[in-house]
Amino acid sequence: MTSKTLSIFRIHICYSLWKNRHTQITNHAFTWLKTWHTLPQVLACQRFYSSDNGAGNAAMLADELQFLQTFYTSDVHGVLSIEKGCRRFCDLYRSMDTSSRLSLLCHIGESYGVDQRAIVDVAQKVIDSQARGEVLMLRTLERLRRALTPRYQLLLGDIGRLEGGVKFLADMRADILNMLSTTSSDLDRAHLEALQSCLRELLSLWFTMGFLQLERATWHSSCDMLQKISEYEVVHPVRHWADMKRRVGPYRRCYVFTHNSMPREPIVVLHCALTKDIASSIHSILDMRGYSEKTEMDLTPPMEEVEKAEHITTAMFYSVTSTQKGLQGVDLGNYLIKRAAVELQKEWPQITQFSSISPIPGFRDWLTGEINRQCGALKDCSLKEEQYLITQNEISSLCTTDSIKPEALMALERLKDHVINVTWTRDQDIVTAVKPILMRLCARYLYREKRRGYALNTVANFHLQNGAVLWRLNWAADNSSRGLSSSCGLMVNYRQGWLASGRILTLLPT
Repeated sequence: MTSKTLSIFRIHICYSLWKNRHTQITNHAFTWLKTWHTLPQVLACQRFYSSDNGAGNAAMLADELQFLQTFYTSDVHGVLSIEKGCRRFCDLYRSMDTSSRLSLLCHIGESYGVDQRAIVDVAQKVIDSQARGEVLMLRTLERLRRALTPRYQLLLGDIGRLEGGVKFLADMRADILNMLSTTSSDLDRAHLEALQSCLRELLSLWFTMGFLQLERATWHSSCDMLQKISEYEVVHPVRHWADMKRRVGPYRRCYVFTHNSMPREPIVVLHCALTKDIASSIHSILDMRGYSEKTEMDLTPPMEEVEKAEHITTAMFYSVTSTQKGLQGVDLGNYLIKRAAVELQKEWPQITQFSSISPIPGFRDWLTGEINRQCGALKDCSLKEEQYLITQNEISSLCTTDSIKPEALMALERLKDHVINVTWTRDQDIVTAVKPILMRLCARYLYREKRRGYALNTVANFHLQNGAVLWRLNWAADNSSRGLSSSCGLMVNYRQGWLASGRILTLLPT
C-alpha cells in the first residue's frame, strides 16, 4: 500500500467512526491520525465529513496536502504537475467555508513558513564571517535572505502564474484581512500576518505602474465595465443609470486602472469633474448636468453637450475607489490621480488647478468622543477653563445663563445632541450657533489630530502623503444623510501642488 493510499485509508477510518457517531473512539482516532502522519488530516475530518460526499472530499484534501508536502521537500514535480497541484489547491480553497480556510491558511503558515532554526544558524554565520572578508560576508547574507523567505512564497508565486491566479491571491488576501479582525488566537494572527505580508509584497510587484493600463470609461464603454464601476463606487454611490451617464458624460471624466491578469475588471476608479473653479459642494458636481448647473433629480438621461474650453480651468477629483480589498496597502490611487492629471492637461492645456473635494469620515465620531471625555472631566471638576473644547462665546450661543447645570457641561451636551440627531439643520438660529464651532473643531481634527505622526483622518493622510495641501474647509458641502452622519455635512478641498509655471511637474518615471 502506497503512502498516499495509506493516508486516505486512515482518513476513511476516521470518517466511518464519525459517521456512526462513535465520539470517544473518533477522538482517539484523531489523536492516532496526528501521530501517524505530519499532515493536518484532522482538518479534513472536521470540515469535509460534514457533507454528504465527505469521504470523496477528504480524499481530495489528502491529495492536496500530500502535494504540498512533496512540493516543499523534493524536486519530483514538473511544470505540469505543479500547475495541476496549484489548480487543485485553488479549487479546494474555494470549496471551503471561512473556518476551514482559516485552519488551512494557519497550517500553511505554520508548516511552510520560514525555518527558524535555519535563520538562527545562518545569522550566527553572518556574525562569524564579518572578519573573513567581504566575499564570504555577501554569500552568507544571501543565504540569510533565502532563509528569511517563507517557503509558501514558492506556492503563491506558482499560483500567480495560473490564469486567474492573481485574482485568486488578491481574494485570498482579502479573506486573510477579514480573518485578522476576528481571530482571537495570537499564534494564528501571527501566521496570518506573515502570510498577508508576503502576499502584499508579491501583489505590489505585480501591480506596479508598468503593468497597469489607464482607461477612460465613457457611456460607450462595455456594459459590464460600467456596471462594475457603478457597483464599486462607495464614496458617492451611483443612484441610477442616468446618474451613471452624467458621471461619464460632458465635463466629466472617469478613469480606471486595469491589469492583464484581471481582464475587464477595474482595479482603481477615479471620478473627475471639469469646472471653472474649485467646487465648494459635492452637490454642484453630482446634481448638475454638465456645465449648465441644473439640479433636477429626474431620471431623464442628460442631453448631449459640447464641452467648451473657456468653461474648463479646474480638474476636481471627487471620488477615488480601490475595488479590491486584497490590494489594500498597495499604492494605486495616488498613481491613478497623477496619470489622470497628465492626461487631462494634454487634453485641456488651459487647466491651472487640480483639486479634490473630499469627505471627512470619522469626524463626527471623533467629535462625540471628545465631547464625552470633556463632559466626564467637567463632572469630576478636573478640567480647567483653558482646556474647554468650546470657547465662552460658543457656550453662550448654545445655552442660557439661568440653567441649573454649569454652562459648559450643558453646552457640550446640547452640541452632542445636535450632532448625533442632526437637529441643527432644522433651525437657522441653531445653524448660526453651531457652524463656527463645527468648522473650528473640524479644522483642528484635520490639522492637529495625529496618530504615530500621521493625520488621524485616513482620507487626509492619503492626500497629504501624496503632496496635496489642505486648502479649504466647506460648510454644508454634503447634506446627504451619509454626509451628515459621518462629517456633519462638511467637506474639504485638498489642492494638488503639481503645477510649476502652468505645467505639471514630472510626476511619473520615464
